[in-house]
Amino acid sequence: MTTRVAIVGGTGKLGGIIRDVVEQEDGYEVHATLSSRSQLDELDGADLVVDASTPAVSIDVVRAAVDRGINVLVGTSGWSAERIALVRPLVDAADVGVVFIPNFSLGSVIASALAAAAAPFFPSIEIVEAHRETKIDSPSGTAVRTAELIAAARSGVGPVESPHVDQRARGQQVASVPIHSLRRPGVIARQETILAGAGESLTVAHDTVEPALAYGPGIRLALAAARDARGVTVGLDSFLDLGLRRTGGSSGATSPVDEGGVPGQVARTTGA
Repeated sequence: MTTRVAIVGGTGKLGGIIRDVVEQEDGYEVHATLSSRSQLDELDGADLVVDASTPAVSIDVVRAAVDRGINVLVGTSGWSAERIALVRPLVDAADVGVVFIPNFSLGSVIASALAAAAAPFFPSIEIVEAHRETKIDSPSGTAVRTAELIAAARSGVGPVESPHVDQRARGQQVASVPIHSLRRPGVIARQETILAGAGESLTVAHDTVEPALAYGPGIRLALAAARDARGVTVGLDSFLDLGLRRTGGSSGATSPVDEGGVPGQVARTTGA
């Protein structure tokens, strides 16, 4: 049985990559390609809605799909835990599934998980993320997700130490973690999580080098998960067994992270 997919924001960069994956994947077909300004009644007849629109439009897309009883895969940035909480009752009442993916890159997901695993052992943690100048929101959804994972991992030890956060140059706090956003030409996507303690620091960094190659495996995984989902699910890590346990606090330089042969991205951890 073929899953008919409506892609909102399908004329944009991420939407175009998603559309290519859907067209190449067995068992899926593109039912409709919508821009961020399209009428949402074009969702009618779809089995799955993929949202790659803009932060301002995304919540309307989710509501429109849920009202129609259609599952949604959300790849649009800007969905914090607080914003997701607003639509959770609607999703549960409609008995549909909405999957929020801040980043389709497997390497990025691994980097965020590594940062969260290390978070209980370092009192100071900050995130620096950079994207191309055309990205309209900040901080990025990936940075917000990383900060939320860090806060959850530190539930037993308390929030991170963030001195002078009343100063604007100290970044925006998300779940007590300062996030610094750069928007400049020549960058696709880069994030560093810098963890520091007495006498040492640990940096977990990820670079997206080629988006189509980096996002493809994650998009395929997310499509399959979203098709049959129920309720709200956040993060590609929800569908991956990363094998990470927060059982100890060793640190130091390590070899590059094994990304399972996924090309198009670079992830690494460094100790200093």
